Amino acid sequence: METKIIKVHPEDNVAVALADLWKDETLHINNSEIKVITDVAAKHKISLVDLNEGAKIYMYGVLVGKATVPVKRGEVLTVDNVKHQAAQADKKTETTGWNAPDVSKWKDRTFNGYHRPDGQVGTKNVWLFFPLVFCENRNIEVLKEVFEKELSFKKMSRERLLLRRLIQGEDAAETLVQEEENSEIFDNIEVKFITHQGGCGGIRQDSASLARLLAGYVNNPNVAGATVLSLGCQNLQIDIFKKALERINPDIQKPVLLFEQQQLGTVEEMMNKIISESYSGIKKANEIPRKPAPISKLKLGLECGGSDGFSGISANPALGYASDLLSALGGSPILSEFPELCGIEQELINRCVTDELAERFLELSRAYEKSAIEAGSGFDMNPSPGNIKDGLITDAMKSAGAAKKGGTSPIQDVLDYGDYVTKPGLNLLCTPGNDVESTTAMVGAGANLVVFTTGLGTPTGNPIAPVVKVSSNTTLARRMPDIIDLDAGGVIKAEKTIEEMGEEILEFLIGVANGDITTKADELNQDDFIPWKRGVSL
Repeated sequence: METKIIKVHPEDNVAVALADLWKDETLHINNSEIKVITDVAAKHKISLVDLNEGAKIYMYGVLVGKATVPVKRGEVLTVDNVKHQAAQADKKTETTGWNAPDVSKWKDRTFNGYHRPDGQVGTKNVWLFFPLVFCENRNIEVLKEVFEKELSFKKMSRERLLLRRLIQGEDAAETLVQEEENSEIFDNIEVKFITHQGGCGGIRQDSASLARLLAGYVNNPNVAGATVLSLGCQNLQIDIFKKALERINPDIQKPVLLFEQQQLGTVEEMMNKIISESYSGIKKANEIPRKPAPISKLKLGLECGGSDGFSGISANPALGYASDLLSALGGSPILSEFPELCGIEQELINRCVTDELAERFLELSRAYEKSAIEAGSGFDMNPSPGNIKDGLITDAMKSAGAAKKGGTSPIQDVLDYGDYVTKPGLNLLCTPGNDVESTTAMVGAGANLVVFTTGLGTPTGNPIAPVVKVSSNTTLARRMPDIIDLDAGGVIKAEKTIEEMGEEILEFLIGVANGDITTKADELNQDDFIPWKRGVSL
């Protein structure tokens, strides 16, 4: 008999529709029958009991909402009959035990990475260009055009090739493709460029926060060296950036080239100096070889975006199992997006290895939510229209599924935005729920790989860290094969267990870290970078 609904946790009073359900259809679950009294689209929730107005709704074993009107057994849950409600946490009530997964088959595995002087190991070898202030964005764009074209780091896009064919014909277009393919100078280094709208204006705290983020990018093991442009008069002074970098790594030995326009004369003089010195650094960085490194050198950002009603029962728990495997191997998974941890705080603080870490998590989370409320919003406003359309109708419901990315391992550290990961095991990092802002922050905290689960499809990538996309359902993987790397839809169809999918994710990550697999985001040159601006503009 086909399974059309699933009850995720024994204490749940709702179930997830695995396929479209129709009114008057009779379903079987846990040796009992339930009659569907309203149509229920796949991914949405169906009530397993009669709910009075104000009744609490449980999913994943936690409180995710309350009924705003009476809801019958067999009726669909919607934003019209359910409102966000989440359990409150005040302190650590117990220390949660952990049964670590068997990692014997990966114990002696290695990946070929780029070893840095401080002991970190990169999965990529990147020379990074960026500005300290938005006034230098134009110069960064000029440098991007020069370096990408002359060093052939960016191959002709399909869109450019199409336009060239329309303008000059097929032969001329193919000739240009061949010329670009034969003109590559370096084969062991990438050159990447990021711009932003910060560094001046706003409040000084925003510039200080941006300095810590950019320092984290320089210190990230995927970066071999950096070229940094400053105007000179902005809030984010070179000294502030240097102090932020020293705070993360007092003895950083990788090359960091700093150029201040107001001290270098004309644009031409400045650009000549930047190009000459950067080229020399890039040429030397190209000589850094890949060498074997243990899996413990992986720092993995755990991200989700464009989530759907299947994300919390397929892709996210599978990534959570991969996260547990990595923790057991001595690696460092990073769970962020604090608005999407709403309602499961008690579980998380009980997983913190010390009371101090539990208190720090609560302080950061409460301060963040307070600032959101003062701005006229709140964590309950987190679900996007796409989330709601595909079954995630409250923030607590979304959060309970999103948190599955963090697995079950103990939490070894709790970090604020701009802090850098130094401890093995699961780390919590305070970031927004916004996909790109969160991914940007985790890479700034040292992530040399990111796994991004999605149910609706999103192209997000990163300039320096590979971003692996995992779909929650096979329909998405087939509809958007150019952005999806792995399909967790087999879990929904009972073709794979969560553990099997988690192991598949870890194996894929080793291939990416090894340089054997290129992510779809990297193939598309999807280099997204958005700093989190926490203050007001002055």
